Amino acid sequence: MGTRKATAFNDSDLAETDRAIPPGSVIVQKFGGSSLADAAGILRAAERIAKTRTNGYRVVAVVSAMGDTTDELCDLAAEVSARPLPVDLDALLSIGELVSSALLAIALADLGQLPRTFTGSAAGLITDNIHGKAHITDVRPDRVRSSLARGEVPIVAGFQGRTQKRNRVTTLGRGGSDLTAVALAAALEADICEIYTDVDGVYTADPRVVPTARKIEILSSEEMLEFAASGCKVLHLRCVEYARRFGIPIHVRSSFVPEPGTLILPGLDRHPLLQPAREQPEVTGVAGVNSASKITVVGIPDQPDSMARILHVLSRSGAHVQAIVQNTGPVPRRSDVALIVPAAHAGNALAVLDAEKGSIGFEGLQHDDKVGRVSITGLGMRSSPEIFCTFLKALSDADVELDLVDISETSVGAVTHADRLADAERAVRLAFGMTPADEATAAGHEGHLTPAVGPPLQTWVPISGQDMTPVPAGDRTVSRHF
Repeated sequence: MGTRKATAFNDSDLAETDRAIPPGSVIVQKFGGSSLADAAGILRAAERIAKTRTNGYRVVAVVSAMGDTTDELCDLAAEVSARPLPVDLDALLSIGELVSSALLAIALADLGQLPRTFTGSAAGLITDNIHGKAHITDVRPDRVRSSLARGEVPIVAGFQGRTQKRNRVTTLGRGGSDLTAVALAAALEADICEIYTDVDGVYTADPRVVPTARKIEILSSEEMLEFAASGCKVLHLRCVEYARRFGIPIHVRSSFVPEPGTLILPGLDRHPLLQPAREQPEVTGVAGVNSASKITVVGIPDQPDSMARILHVLSRSGAHVQAIVQNTGPVPRRSDVALIVPAAHAGNALAVLDAEKGSIGFEGLQHDDKVGRVSITGLGMRSSPEIFCTFLKALSDADVELDLVDISETSVGAVTHADRLADAERAVRLAFGMTPADEATAAGHEGHLTPAVGPPLQTWVPISGQDMTPVPAGDRTVSRHF
């Protein structure tokens, strides 16, 4: 087993890249709220777009609201009404992105560009009728495509769309601007979607917890899906799912430094720019998340439809069930079911379950809000007993008690008490060589693996545009990864 090792591209790879990404190709560049937090951020984004166009590429910009604008609008709505209608709240929250797009257009015009602003609706993003967390049902980017053909720079307000009927404004929920960018990239057949934020890439662990964590230069979309599901906040899960479904490469980059970030490639093992991967497990990173809750439904009738009824009720509450374990209870013909849900969803889940206690027929509910989950992400997890055994032995040696264990092709995770999460994460990092050699020696272990760093990204630099004006170190935002 091992972590992904660096490989060098040769001259033929560079030539292949030039053919794959010819001048005139479409690049979608998304700028997050931290990148557009002030006038200086707006100007940096405009310079980045102008530089990319100078390099010969057509650019579609997608923008988030400036800084904390969306939160401020939510707070303002709460002061006006305790229960604002979702349709009215969506109309209010969509304004933040319109401000960003207008300011970016002003900055681009001063740089000699021809900007053209679009709302999500005008850009052709059609959604369902679920206000606050709408899902994209269709993308019709004819106006954006015509704007590109005229030599303009389309600037699209992210996070928003419109319903098929009545043309009402909807918002896409958390990570909505990233989702907007990827959806437009797919519809426009763009060669890459760049996500500019205050993060300079995806790391092997949370760099706030592990100062020696290393940036991963290339990931597969499958691995990034597990990272997102495990609590990594660099990209939202829905954005990665959409990119994987339509084969869109994503480049996560910092708006504050010129270095390349992390490339997320669909079908990494089959990508023409990479050497064929050997069939071996590769541990990419370790994550620990303490924002989970365990709900135990006690005394469920031993009937085939009991579990289906519980999950149906939970689906109405909006709770996302992350793991399920059913155990035989002490009472004959009764069983207990443990459900792991995000901590933020636990209140609604408990309320709807309690309301349906009589119809489902269970005896009671138990709630544990001090739950943590430690996981490793990589390729070949399910087919590698060695990795699974190493993971479990590391937790056993650290005397960490496990409640639930789950495994997939790209992830192995374990649920434990939140108080032991830091110890569990440290033990797993140590077992898989994600800590410095001196820390491993001090703990009496040897680190056998090299932290994942991935192939260099020189071939992708022309795609992403050249350097922008460097930002003084004191102005850079601290990266947030988990």
